[in-house]
Amino acid sequence: MKYINLPDETQHRLCFYLAMEEYVAQHFVDDDDCFFMWQVEPTVIFGRHQVIENEVNIDYCRENGIQFYRRKSGGGCVYADRNNVMLSYVTRDDNVEKTFARYMDLVADALRAILQIDTVKTQNNDLLIGDAKVSGNAIYHIPGKIIAHGTLLYDTVMKNMISAITPSKEKLQKHGVDSVRQRITLLKDHTTMPLEEIKTRLRNHVCDSCVNLTAADVEAIKEIEKDYLRPEFIFGK
Repeated sequence: MKYINLPDETQHRLCFYLAMEEYVAQHFVDDDDCFFMWQVEPTVIFGRHQVIENEVNIDYCRENGIQFYRRKSGGGCVYADRNNVMLSYVTRDDNVEKTFARYMDLVADALRAILQIDTVKTQNNDLLIGDAKVSGNAIYHIPGKIIAHGTLLYDTVMKNMISAITPSKEKLQKHGVDSVRQRITLLKDHTTMPLEEIKTRLRNHVCDSCVNLTAADVEAIKEIEKDYLRPEFIFGK
């Protein structure tokens, strides 16, 4: 598997990395799958079919400098910041169900190998340690290619996570919990390994080669990113 590496350490908005997934799918996926990791400033990302007013506390986000973007995959609402890492997996395939299972197994197996932590996948597209979520994941299909992505919670600003996301009581009850905090766990509570070392080991465990994007690639990704910035896409029903 190829690791896709940006040419510099510039920090981008979350929507840039969503656009990067599309660009990688269009230009770099051949006989070998692609994988990359990314981190963002405080941001809420919500699913393609969600109504933003039902899932995101927009006022809280604006008052506290938290960005929010819609992604093109389905699934639920997620809060991300620099204390956790986002994962992207891109492959040439048309079978969404089998590809998603392969991606989830890939991440779960890596966590077990790197951290010796028993990690299991669920039918709700989550990875659990014990009975609490450490990773939420989603997937979508474009012609001939599949993009899977997810979160990996190492640490987080819990006040932001609790306040920026507003899941319905019905959704929480479905998982048998009373709050967002009760439903999640953090890797830092299960290991003393720093996040940067986990990222390095995860990359080495999953990938056997690297592709470096160019400045021209970055500019092309920014063109795709514009689609994610359209108000009608972010706020559309």
